[in-house]
Amino acid sequence: MSNDTTLLFGLAGVRVERVVLLPGGIREVHVQTADEGAAGCPLCGVLSSSMKGQVATAPRDIPYGTGPIAVVWHKRRWRCREVLCERQSFTETVGELPSGARTTRRLREAIALAVGDANRAVSEVAGAFGVSWPTAHAAFVEVADRELGPPAPTRVLGIDETRRGKPRWEQHPTTGKWVLVDRWHSGFVDLDGAQGLLGQVLGRASADVTGWLRAQGGTFCERVEFVAIDPCAAYRRAATDALPQAQVVVDHFHLVRLANAAVTAVRQRVTWDNRGRRGRKVDPEWTNRRRLLTGRERLTHKRFTAMWNSCIDADPSGQILTAWIAKEELRALLATARRGGHRHDISNRLYRFYTWCANADIPEVTRLAQTVEDWWPEIEAFCKTGITNAKTEGTNRLIKDVGRRACGFRNPDNQRRRVRYFCTRQSRRSTARPESLPGQV
Repeated sequence: MSNDTTLLFGLAGVRVERVVLLPGGIREVHVQTADEGAAGCPLCGVLSSSMKGQVATAPRDIPYGTGPIAVVWHKRRWRCREVLCERQSFTETVGELPSGARTTRRLREAIALAVGDANRAVSEVAGAFGVSWPTAHAAFVEVADRELGPPAPTRVLGIDETRRGKPRWEQHPTTGKWVLVDRWHSGFVDLDGAQGLLGQVLGRASADVTGWLRAQGGTFCERVEFVAIDPCAAYRRAATDALPQAQVVVDHFHLVRLANAAVTAVRQRVTWDNRGRRGRKVDPEWTNRRRLLTGRERLTHKRFTAMWNSCIDADPSGQILTAWIAKEELRALLATARRGGHRHDISNRLYRFYTWCANADIPEVTRLAQTVEDWWPEIEAFCKTGITNAKTEGTNRLIKDVGRRACGFRNPDNQRRRVRYFCTRQSRRSTARPESLPGQV
């Protein structure tokens, strides 16, 4: 067979001898070893010149085109004539096909690429490449474990939780009682670089997070300067214990969500007090429920006027609009981060927010102000730095997408491996060597 056929086939270390068309359209490619170094003993490295025999194997390879393809490798067995070598005989091996391999290296990498990077189900990929589910999964595990090393230190760390699955009843190993287990994963994301998801740990308690952080070593913990979290006391406690030198920053999105929740709670309570029922479409405060949750700058003058007048008519006490103004004052306080986070600007806006909440004397608004006071050091850190946990929230979306594509996971280790491999595509692509796969699916 010509060298062009061998070049087209593209399997390093072998050359194509002939191609046979079998019934059913299967193309059977017969190859022989082309690497002279394959005659070297794997134990002592001495090249052998004494051939013991030949053997043919049929390793699986990547598909070519639309028709199936079968590879037959005719390899030789050699005798090792080195007196001091304990190995008596050996069979040829090449880089693409190590000893005992039933699949080529490029097939395993193509499977890992389809499962890990393309986020396809293992069963789907196994069917596309003509292998079994365990073979496809083992190929992905081999590539993922090789490429996913320990996370590098980062300056800004994001922590957030994602639900691993529905709560389920499990039997306690010690007491034997059945307890309801709510399964969560806590994820750690590099907010300063391109590493993506650094890792996950089962659980969302402070002890779980602290254990993962300390397991990364002293260098990793010492390099962290900021930790972005949601308003979660467990994460704040873990960051304070494991990273005492780092400044905890609370994400502003969740603060605005708390403010919107306060506005909604006031609106619902006022409706119950005035009408003795839930809100309906005929109620002005219910009709404007979406506008009450919209930022003032996003409302046109016409819509703002309609909302304002409707709420005044529906709520003579003015509690709904008072809560809405408190929400807008909090948003104005958080907006100081976009203006540089100057101390006088932050102090002015904080004073206005506290003053308005104190004068309002509304339980929901007072509770919101108390939350801001409890988390003020972390909120002030956001106003000065502008660090958010948005990248972590985006990673959570990818984590859920991986779970949907896989139709759920039974093994937490497999889930964490699949999730981290998919969420680190950007960092791996930036350091990967370009490599083409002929006939890739």
